[in-house]
Amino acid sequence: MSKEISFDNTQIAFSGMSNADLNRAYWLFKVININFLVKIGPPITNAAIKIGLPIAPLIRATIFKQFCGGESISDCANTIRHLHKYKIGTILDYSVEGESTEQAFDATCDETIATIKRAQNDSAIPFCVFKITGLARFGLLEKLDAQQSLTEVEVKEFERVKERVRKICQTAYDLNVRIFIDAEESWIQKTIDQLAMDMMRLFNRERVMVYNTFQFYRHDSLEIMKNFDATLKAEGVMMGLKLVRGAYMEKERKRAEELNYPSPIQPDKASSDKDYDLGLLYCIENINRVAICAGTHNEKSSKYLVDLMNKYNIVANDERIYFSQLLGMSDNLSYNLADAGYNVAKYVPYGPVKSVLPYLFRRAQENTAIAGQMGRELSLILKEKKRRANA
Repeated sequence: MSKEISFDNTQIAFSGMSNADLNRAYWLFKVININFLVKIGPPITNAAIKIGLPIAPLIRATIFKQFCGGESISDCANTIRHLHKYKIGTILDYSVEGESTEQAFDATCDETIATIKRAQNDSAIPFCVFKITGLARFGLLEKLDAQQSLTEVEVKEFERVKERVRKICQTAYDLNVRIFIDAEESWIQKTIDQLAMDMMRLFNRERVMVYNTFQFYRHDSLEIMKNFDATLKAEGVMMGLKLVRGAYMEKERKRAEELNYPSPIQPDKASSDKDYDLGLLYCIENINRVAICAGTHNEKSSKYLVDLMNKYNIVANDERIYFSQLLGMSDNLSYNLADAGYNVAKYVPYGPVKSVLPYLFRRAQENTAIAGQMGRELSLILKEKKRRANA
């Protein structure tokens, strides 16, 4: 039986934060909790940068410091070391978004490979990660998902995409570093799933090296995941998967409404939660050929996975099972799980401040959309501030 966990233990949750860190997080989450400010923040910030106002230092000292590891791999060294001190791993995530040139895609490929080389033989970095849109033009992926005919130029373009994906996964396999392929918008996800499956066929025969990601805000994800696994099982291939609730919900709803097609989104949060937990159950029941990462800020799902591991007599530090949260969020999950001996890794985004802004804005907007998330963060921080004041 594993050590009992309480996600309300703020002494453990914030053991890695100084009083100054705690105060910064408190004020930052208070601002993020105000929907209006989150909505007007991106256009105001982008306008300020465009006209040359020195806003980057303010961003670097606040939202960037809270949610990012640095501007480069080497900048992340302190964060990696700090997390590892508390038995929490790092997932280096090069979070530059919105690129569209072949040169930029090659540069992202090279940067991802650099994260893999940094992770080699370092237990503090158990995984690396990449997005297919970091390596491919979005419009090309849309055409592929819609099964439209490609021009001769586009066929060659896609061959270069596949070569970048293979190069990353081959490097990860050769250096024994596990790699996540992130999920993205539903209207390009079939192509991403196919690329992930192709990589698993190549590299997941002896052990799980490549992980695909499934977003359970979609009502069809549980079925897609099971079909994905059935295909691999029939071919004698092991499956790696990361289970998340998702990051594009508002965008998905808006597009479905504008283009007049059925929304892929679950009818309500309860349905998403139910499917997520059914996904966890499926993985644990098939753990002999599956490795998973539960990417979640949901306390109930985290506790459910702990209970499943106990029920199936799986030790807390079984390498096939990881929990993961974003840097700067849900430390009550990450630190308490790690303290109890479970495998935990934080996503640590990095990149130039201006280039990472789209990522940061999206995270802020997502967080205000998650019912109670900011209120929960704030209440835990307040509880710890009071505990320290009375200690």
